[in-house]
Amino acid sequence: MENHLKSSDFISDIVIGMSDGLTVPFALAAGLSGAVDNNNIVITAGIAEIVAGCIAMGLGGYLAGKTEQHHYEHELKREYEEVERVPEKELEEVKEVFADYGLSPESQHLIAVELSKDKDKWVDFMMKFELGLEKPHPNRARNSALTIGTSYIVGGLLPLTAYFFTSNPIDGLLLSAIITTICLFIFGYFKSKVTGQPPIIGALKVTLIGLVAAGAAFGIAKAIS
Repeated sequence: MENHLKSSDFISDIVIGMSDGLTVPFALAAGLSGAVDNNNIVITAGIAEIVAGCIAMGLGGYLAGKTEQHHYEHELKREYEEVERVPEKELEEVKEVFADYGLSPESQHLIAVELSKDKDKWVDFMMKFELGLEKPHPNRARNSALTIGTSYIVGGLLPLTAYFFTSNPIDGLLLSAIITTICLFIFGYFKSKVTGQPPIIGALKVTLIGLVAAGAAFGIAKAIS
């Protein structure tokens, strides 16, 4: 169970970092391509955005992980206090959990009494089945920051590489659009497959969102310039 949750957290962080990494820098590069005539400007601005985005996204992941950990610890402390202060009420809550599973009142009482003999297991049960909370990995915040930040960098560099191999922003944008479209589709396909959604439909949705964002940025920059 624990390995499954770790894997879910890891996949979720990759999705967060990669999806923003592919769309935001690509939209920025597309917008600049409609306003400037030098690839160096696009590359410089793109790299600056990737660095800033990596730090911001990574920090966001770190703070979210810390918040999750602090919330769990706060609720854990409260459950221990309630077990000590109002054990009868906590026993009734255990019975309610098993009542939802269709167990008889006799079975509910027997399980609740047996469970209450071990305070740690009793509290752990309440955390999982009453509050729906799993203990976060101690390195969750750090791992989340690194995974999201790295995924953002990888995703952001993919559309930007096109400008290294072209002579002007428009050619760079065309090549970048091809690269990004392929990457968005592949990313959307595997993301949907992992999360249990229809892969093709999910891939098309992710691709469409990225291209619409880039098209809007390009159109606005072109109109202003």
